Amino acid sequence: MFFITGFSITCFLLILFSFKKEKRIHDYVLAFWLAVISLHILLHYLHYSRLDYEYPWLLGVILPLPMLHVVFLYFYTIALTENRIPRISAIILHLIPFFILLGLAIPFYQLSNAEKITVFKTGGEGFEWYSLVQLTFILLSGAFYSVLTLLKIRNHRKTIQDHLSNTDKKMLRWLEYLTFGLGFIWLLALFFDDNIIFGGVTLFVLFIGFFGINQVSIFIPIRIEPHTPILETNLNSISDPEEKKEKYAKSGLDQEQVSDIMKRLEELMVDEKPFKESELTLNELAKRMNLNPNQLSQVINSETGKTFYHYINTYRINEFLCLQSLPENKKFTFLSLAYDCGFNSKTTFNKYFKIQTGKTPSEYFPQG
Repeated sequence: MFFITGFSITCFLLILFSFKKEKRIHDYVLAFWLAVISLHILLHYLHYSRLDYEYPWLLGVILPLPMLHVVFLYFYTIALTENRIPRISAIILHLIPFFILLGLAIPFYQLSNAEKITVFKTGGEGFEWYSLVQLTFILLSGAFYSVLTLLKIRNHRKTIQDHLSNTDKKMLRWLEYLTFGLGFIWLLALFFDDNIIFGGVTLFVLFIGFFGINQVSIFIPIRIEPHTPILETNLNSISDPEEKKEKYAKSGLDQEQVSDIMKRLEELMVDEKPFKESELTLNELAKRMNLNPNQLSQVINSETGKTFYHYINTYRINEFLCLQSLPENKKFTFLSLAYDCGFNSKTTFNKYFKIQTGKTPSEYFPQG
Protein backbone atom coordinates (compact mmCIF):
# COMPACT_ATOMS: atom_id res chain seq x y z
CA MET A 1 0.00 0.00 0.00
CA PHE A 2 2.92 2.28 0.77
CA PHE A 3 4.17 1.91 -2.80
CA ILE A 4 0.75 2.73 -4.23
CA THR A 5 0.84 5.88 -2.10
CA GLY A 6 4.23 6.81 -3.56
CA PHE A 7 3.02 6.17 -7.09
CA SER A 8 -0.16 8.20 -6.49
CA ILE A 9 1.80 11.12 -5.04
CA THR A 10 4.13 11.13 -8.04
CA CYS A 11 1.22 11.16 -10.47
CA PHE A 12 -0.44 13.93 -8.48
CA LEU A 13 2.73 16.00 -8.67
CA LEU A 14 2.86 15.49 -12.43
CA ILE A 15 -0.71 16.81 -12.67
CA LEU A 16 0.24 19.85 -10.59
CA PHE A 17 3.19 20.52 -12.88
CA SER A 18 0.94 20.34 -15.92
CA PHE A 19 -1.14 23.20 -14.50
CA LYS A 20 1.81 25.31 -13.36
CA LYS A 21 1.97 28.66 -15.13
CA GLU A 22 5.11 29.99 -16.78
CA LYS A 23 6.97 26.70 -16.87
CA ARG A 24 10.74 26.90 -17.25
CA ILE A 25 13.22 24.36 -18.54
CA HIS A 26 13.84 23.01 -15.04
CA ASP A 27 10.11 22.31 -14.65
CA TYR A 28 10.13 20.06 -17.71
CA VAL A 29 13.27 18.25 -16.55
CA LEU A 30 11.68 17.63 -13.15
CA ALA A 31 8.46 16.42 -14.78
CA PHE A 32 10.38 13.88 -16.88
CA TRP A 33 12.25 12.77 -13.77
CA LEU A 34 9.02 12.31 -11.83
CA ALA A 35 7.63 10.27 -14.72
CA VAL A 36 10.65 7.94 -14.52
CA ILE A 37 10.26 7.69 -10.74
CA SER A 38 6.56 6.86 -11.07
CA LEU A 39 7.37 4.11 -13.59
CA HIS A 40 10.07 2.77 -11.28
CA ILE A 41 7.74 2.68 -8.26
CA LEU A 42 4.94 1.09 -10.31
CA LEU A 43 7.21 -1.67 -11.63
CA HIS A 44 8.46 -2.40 -8.12
CA TYR A 45 4.90 -2.60 -6.81
CA LEU A 46 3.95 -5.03 -9.59
CA HIS A 47 6.91 -7.21 -8.63
CA TYR A 48 6.19 -6.89 -4.90
CA SER A 49 2.59 -8.02 -5.46
CA ARG A 50 3.69 -10.65 -8.02
CA LEU A 51 1.38 -9.10 -10.58
CA ASP A 52 4.24 -8.85 -13.07
CA TYR A 53 4.22 -12.67 -13.35
CA GLU A 54 0.95 -12.28 -15.19
CA TYR A 55 2.71 -9.97 -17.66
CA PRO A 56 6.19 -11.51 -18.04
CA TRP A 57 7.20 -8.99 -20.71
CA LEU A 58 7.43 -6.46 -17.88
CA LEU A 59 10.03 -8.50 -16.03
CA GLY A 60 13.45 -6.91 -16.29
CA VAL A 61 12.25 -3.50 -17.46
CA ILE A 62 13.18 -2.16 -14.03
CA LEU A 63 16.80 -3.36 -14.16
CA PRO A 64 18.58 -0.31 -15.72
CA LEU A 65 16.21 2.35 -14.34
CA PRO A 66 18.24 3.17 -11.17
CA MET A 67 20.95 4.66 -13.37
CA LEU A 68 18.63 7.43 -14.55
CA HIS A 69 17.91 9.12 -11.23
CA VAL A 70 21.33 10.58 -10.47
CA VAL A 71 21.62 11.72 -14.08
CA PHE A 72 18.26 13.50 -13.83
CA LEU A 73 19.37 15.13 -10.58
CA TYR A 74 22.43 16.51 -12.35
CA PHE A 75 20.42 17.66 -15.39
CA TYR A 76 17.89 19.30 -13.09
CA THR A 77 20.66 21.18 -11.30
CA ILE A 78 22.01 22.43 -14.63
CA ALA A 79 18.52 23.52 -15.69
CA LEU A 80 18.00 25.43 -12.44
CA THR A 81 21.34 27.21 -12.46
CA GLU A 82 21.89 27.78 -16.17
CA ASN A 83 18.40 27.60 -17.70
CA ARG A 84 19.50 24.97 -20.19
CA ILE A 85 19.90 21.25 -20.66
CA PRO A 86 23.07 19.58 -21.96
CA ARG A 87 23.51 19.03 -25.68
CA ILE A 88 22.28 15.75 -27.16
CA SER A 89 25.84 14.43 -27.39
CA ALA A 90 26.40 15.19 -23.68
CA ILE A 91 23.08 13.59 -22.72
CA ILE A 92 24.03 10.41 -24.58
CA LEU A 93 27.40 10.40 -22.84
CA HIS A 94 25.76 10.65 -19.41
CA LEU A 95 23.37 7.82 -20.32
CA ILE A 96 26.14 5.36 -21.25
CA PRO A 97 25.90 3.46 -17.90
CA PHE A 98 22.15 3.11 -18.44
CA PHE A 99 22.68 1.76 -21.96
CA ILE A 100 25.38 -0.64 -20.72
CA LEU A 101 23.05 -2.14 -18.10
CA LEU A 102 20.32 -2.29 -20.73
CA GLY A 103 22.64 -4.13 -23.11
CA LEU A 104 23.86 -6.54 -20.43
CA ALA A 105 20.24 -7.44 -19.68
CA ILE A 106 19.58 -8.57 -23.26
CA PRO A 107 20.29 -12.26 -22.47
CA PHE A 108 17.54 -12.09 -19.84
CA TYR A 109 15.13 -10.34 -22.20
CA GLN A 110 15.68 -13.15 -24.73
CA LEU A 111 14.46 -15.81 -22.28
CA SER A 112 11.01 -17.28 -22.59
CA ASN A 113 8.27 -16.00 -20.30
CA ALA A 114 8.47 -19.09 -18.13
CA GLU A 115 12.26 -18.79 -17.83
CA LYS A 116 12.00 -15.12 -16.85
CA ILE A 117 9.56 -15.97 -14.07
CA THR A 118 11.86 -18.74 -12.84
CA VAL A 119 14.85 -16.38 -12.68
CA PHE A 120 12.88 -13.86 -10.63
CA LYS A 121 11.39 -16.50 -8.31
CA THR A 122 14.86 -17.90 -7.58
CA GLY A 123 16.28 -14.48 -6.75
CA GLY A 124 18.18 -14.03 -10.01
CA GLU A 125 19.71 -17.50 -10.29
CA GLY A 126 22.02 -17.60 -13.29
CA PHE A 127 22.23 -13.82 -13.38
CA GLU A 128 24.07 -13.17 -10.13
CA TRP A 129 26.79 -11.49 -12.17
CA TYR A 130 24.28 -8.93 -13.40
CA SER A 131 23.24 -8.01 -9.86
CA LEU A 132 26.90 -7.45 -8.97
CA VAL A 133 27.50 -5.26 -12.04
CA GLN A 134 24.28 -3.34 -11.40
CA LEU A 135 25.18 -2.67 -7.75
CA THR A 136 28.68 -1.54 -8.75
CA PHE A 137 27.27 0.85 -11.35
CA ILE A 138 24.72 2.22 -8.90
CA LEU A 139 27.31 2.95 -6.22
CA LEU A 140 29.87 4.45 -8.60
CA SER A 141 27.35 6.60 -10.46
CA GLY A 142 25.76 7.68 -7.19
CA ALA A 143 29.08 8.87 -5.81
CA PHE A 144 30.17 10.48 -9.10
CA TYR A 145 26.97 12.43 -9.79
CA SER A 146 26.51 13.42 -6.17
CA VAL A 147 29.95 15.04 -6.18
CA LEU A 148 29.32 16.57 -9.63
CA THR A 149 25.98 18.02 -8.50
CA LEU A 150 27.41 19.41 -5.27
CA LEU A 151 30.24 21.07 -7.21
CA LYS A 152 27.70 22.60 -9.59
CA ILE A 153 25.74 23.97 -6.61
CA ARG A 154 28.91 25.38 -5.04
CA ASN A 155 29.88 27.12 -8.28
CA HIS A 156 26.34 28.47 -8.56
CA ARG A 157 26.57 29.99 -5.10
CA LYS A 158 29.81 31.72 -5.99
CA THR A 159 28.28 33.03 -9.22
CA ILE A 160 25.19 34.49 -7.61
CA GLN A 161 27.22 36.15 -4.87
CA ASP A 162 29.20 37.88 -7.61
CA HIS A 163 26.05 39.08 -9.37
CA LEU A 164 23.11 39.34 -6.96
CA SER A 165 22.64 41.40 -3.80
CA ASN A 166 20.05 39.06 -2.26
CA THR A 167 20.41 35.30 -2.56
CA ASP A 168 18.19 33.81 0.15
CA LYS A 169 15.86 31.86 -2.16
CA LYS A 170 18.53 31.08 -4.70
CA MET A 171 21.20 29.16 -2.77
CA LEU A 172 19.83 25.69 -3.69
CA ARG A 173 20.26 24.34 -0.16
CA TRP A 174 17.21 22.13 -0.63
CA LEU A 175 18.77 20.63 -3.76
CA GLU A 176 21.92 19.96 -1.77
CA TYR A 177 19.80 18.07 0.77
CA LEU A 178 18.14 16.27 -2.13
CA THR A 179 21.56 15.13 -3.34
CA PHE A 180 22.43 13.76 0.08
CA GLY A 181 19.00 12.10 0.25
CA LEU A 182 19.53 10.33 -3.06
CA GLY A 183 22.98 9.29 -1.90
CA PHE A 184 21.39 7.84 1.26
CA ILE A 185 18.94 5.81 -0.84
CA TRP A 186 21.91 4.51 -2.81
CA LEU A 187 23.50 3.36 0.46
CA LEU A 188 20.27 1.62 1.46
CA ALA A 189 20.80 -0.59 -1.58
CA LEU A 190 23.87 -2.04 0.17
CA PHE A 191 22.14 -3.17 3.34
CA PHE A 192 18.39 -3.47 2.80
CA ASP A 193 15.90 -5.07 0.45
CA ASP A 194 13.87 -3.30 -2.21
CA ASN A 195 10.91 -2.67 0.10
CA ILE A 196 12.99 -0.47 2.42
CA ILE A 197 14.67 1.22 -0.55
CA PHE A 198 11.40 2.13 -2.24
CA GLY A 199 9.98 3.33 1.06
CA GLY A 200 12.85 5.83 1.02
CA VAL A 201 12.04 6.67 -2.60
CA THR A 202 8.46 7.58 -1.64
CA LEU A 203 9.70 10.02 1.00
CA PHE A 204 12.18 11.33 -1.57
CA VAL A 205 9.31 12.07 -3.97
CA LEU A 206 7.47 14.04 -1.30
CA PHE A 207 10.57 16.17 -0.78
CA ILE A 208 10.98 16.76 -4.52
CA GLY A 209 7.36 17.76 -4.94
CA PHE A 210 7.22 20.20 -2.05
CA PHE A 211 10.37 22.10 -2.95
CA GLY A 212 10.46 21.56 -6.71
CA ILE A 213 7.03 23.03 -7.45
CA ASN A 214 7.81 26.13 -5.39
CA GLN A 215 11.35 26.62 -6.68
CA VAL A 216 11.94 30.09 -8.05
CA SER A 217 13.91 30.71 -11.21
CA ILE A 218 17.51 31.25 -10.19
CA PHE A 219 19.73 31.17 -13.22
CA ILE A 220 21.79 34.29 -13.81
CA PRO A 221 21.58 35.67 -17.37
CA ILE A 222 25.00 37.28 -17.56
CA ARG A 223 25.80 39.11 -20.76
CA ILE A 224 29.47 40.01 -20.82
CA GLU A 225 30.83 42.09 -23.67
CA PRO A 226 34.51 41.78 -24.61
CA HIS A 227 35.36 45.30 -23.41
CA THR A 228 33.61 48.55 -22.70
CA PRO A 229 35.04 50.99 -25.27
CA ILE A 230 35.79 53.80 -22.84
CA LEU A 231 37.88 51.43 -20.73
CA GLU A 232 39.95 49.73 -23.40
CA THR A 233 43.61 49.79 -22.57
CA ASN A 234 46.87 48.62 -24.04
CA LEU A 235 48.23 46.17 -21.50
CA ASN A 236 51.71 46.47 -22.97
CA SER A 237 51.85 50.10 -21.85
CA ILE A 238 51.06 49.36 -18.19
CA SER A 239 53.99 50.24 -15.99
CA ASP A 240 52.69 48.67 -12.76
CA PRO A 241 54.62 45.94 -10.98
CA GLU A 242 54.10 42.39 -12.18
CA GLU A 243 51.87 41.58 -9.22
CA LYS A 244 49.41 44.33 -10.13
CA LYS A 245 49.46 43.35 -13.77
CA GLU A 246 48.46 39.84 -12.81
CA LYS A 247 45.92 41.14 -10.33
CA TYR A 248 43.96 43.07 -12.94
CA ALA A 249 44.75 40.91 -15.96
CA LYS A 250 41.22 39.50 -16.15
CA SER A 251 39.60 42.92 -16.27
CA GLY A 252 42.02 44.52 -18.73
CA LEU A 253 42.49 47.51 -16.41
CA ASP A 254 45.55 49.21 -14.97
CA GLN A 255 45.83 50.46 -11.40
CA GLU A 256 44.83 54.03 -12.24
CA GLN A 257 41.65 52.90 -13.94
CA VAL A 258 40.82 50.55 -11.07
CA SER A 259 41.25 53.35 -8.53
CA ASP A 260 39.05 55.64 -10.61
CA ILE A 261 36.29 53.03 -10.88
CA MET A 262 36.44 52.31 -7.17
CA LYS A 263 36.19 56.03 -6.37
CA ARG A 264 33.16 56.43 -8.66
CA LEU A 265 31.54 53.37 -7.13
CA GLU A 266 31.97 54.65 -3.57
CA GLU A 267 30.53 58.03 -4.56
CA LEU A 268 27.53 56.33 -6.17
CA MET A 269 26.94 54.26 -3.04
CA VAL A 270 26.97 57.35 -0.83
CA ASP A 271 25.01 59.68 -3.11
CA GLU A 272 22.35 57.41 -4.63
CA LYS A 273 22.37 54.43 -2.24
CA PRO A 274 21.50 51.80 -4.86
CA PHE A 275 22.08 49.10 -2.22
CA LYS A 276 18.64 49.93 -0.80
CA GLU A 277 17.12 48.19 -3.84
CA SER A 278 16.60 44.61 -2.63
CA GLU A 279 16.92 43.08 -6.11
CA LEU A 280 19.98 45.06 -7.19
CA THR A 281 22.28 43.07 -9.49
CA LEU A 282 25.83 43.50 -10.68
CA ASN A 283 24.63 44.02 -14.25
CA GLU A 284 22.29 46.84 -13.23
CA LEU A 285 24.95 48.59 -11.17
CA ALA A 286 27.52 48.25 -13.97
CA LYS A 287 25.04 49.72 -16.44
CA ARG A 288 24.57 52.79 -14.25
CA MET A 289 28.32 53.29 -14.22
CA ASN A 290 28.68 52.62 -17.95
CA LEU A 291 30.97 49.67 -17.21
CA ASN A 292 31.38 46.10 -18.26
CA PRO A 293 29.93 43.86 -15.45
CA ASN A 294 33.02 41.70 -15.54
CA GLN A 295 35.26 44.71 -14.96
CA LEU A 296 33.14 46.00 -12.08
CA SER A 297 33.18 42.57 -10.47
CA GLN A 298 36.96 42.38 -10.80
CA VAL A 299 37.38 45.81 -9.21
CA ILE A 300 35.12 44.95 -6.26
CA ASN A 301 36.79 41.59 -5.72
CA SER A 302 40.34 42.88 -5.93
CA GLU A 303 39.93 46.19 -4.10
CA THR A 304 37.69 45.04 -1.24
CA GLY A 305 38.34 41.31 -1.10
CA LYS A 306 34.56 40.78 -1.18
CA THR A 307 32.02 39.42 -3.60
CA PHE A 308 29.37 41.79 -4.95
CA TYR A 309 26.88 40.20 -2.52
CA HIS A 310 29.09 40.81 0.54
CA TYR A 311 30.05 44.29 -0.62
CA ILE A 312 26.42 45.42 -0.97
CA ASN A 313 25.37 43.89 2.34
CA THR A 314 28.18 45.77 4.09
CA TYR A 315 26.60 49.03 2.94
CA ARG A 316 23.18 47.82 4.02
CA ILE A 317 24.39 47.14 7.56
CA ASN A 318 26.08 50.55 7.73
CA GLU A 319 22.86 52.18 6.56
CA PHE A 320 20.89 50.26 9.17
CA LEU A 321 23.25 51.44 11.94
CA CYS A 322 22.79 54.99 10.73
CA LEU A 323 18.99 54.77 10.63
CA GLN A 324 18.75 53.04 13.98
CA SER A 325 20.79 55.79 15.63
CA LEU A 326 18.18 58.41 14.73
CA PRO A 327 15.67 59.15 17.55
CA GLU A 328 12.72 59.34 15.15
CA ASN A 329 13.36 55.73 14.06
CA LYS A 330 13.15 54.20 17.54
CA LYS A 331 9.49 53.41 16.94
CA PHE A 332 10.35 51.05 14.08
CA THR A 333 11.37 47.42 14.47
CA PHE A 334 14.82 46.21 13.48
CA LEU A 335 13.35 44.20 10.63
CA SER A 336 11.38 47.07 9.12
CA LEU A 337 14.52 49.23 9.06
CA ALA A 338 16.49 46.32 7.62
CA TYR A 339 13.99 46.04 4.78
CA ASP A 340 14.36 49.78 4.15
CA CYS A 341 18.10 49.20 3.80
CA GLY A 342 17.67 46.56 1.10
CA PHE A 343 17.53 43.27 3.00
CA ASN A 344 14.69 40.93 2.13
CA SER A 345 14.94 38.40 4.95
CA LYS A 346 15.50 38.40 8.69
CA THR A 347 18.01 35.56 8.42
CA THR A 348 20.37 37.40 6.08
CA PHE A 349 20.08 40.62 8.06
CA ASN A 350 20.96 38.90 11.36
CA LYS A 351 23.79 37.01 9.72
CA TYR A 352 25.50 40.05 8.26
CA PHE A 353 24.84 42.22 11.26
CA LYS A 354 26.74 39.77 13.43
CA ILE A 355 29.53 39.39 10.85
CA GLN A 356 30.06 43.14 10.78
CA THR A 357 29.51 44.03 14.45
CA GLY A 358 30.26 40.76 16.23
CA LYS A 359 26.87 40.95 17.95
CA THR A 360 23.21 40.32 17.21
CA PRO A 361 20.96 43.39 16.78
CA SER A 362 19.40 42.87 20.23
CA GLU A 363 22.85 42.60 21.80
CA TYR A 364 24.10 45.67 19.97
CA PHE A 365 21.01 47.72 20.90
CA PRO A 366 20.03 46.29 24.30
CA GLN A 367 17.39 48.97 24.78
CA GLY A 368 15.96 48.51 21.26
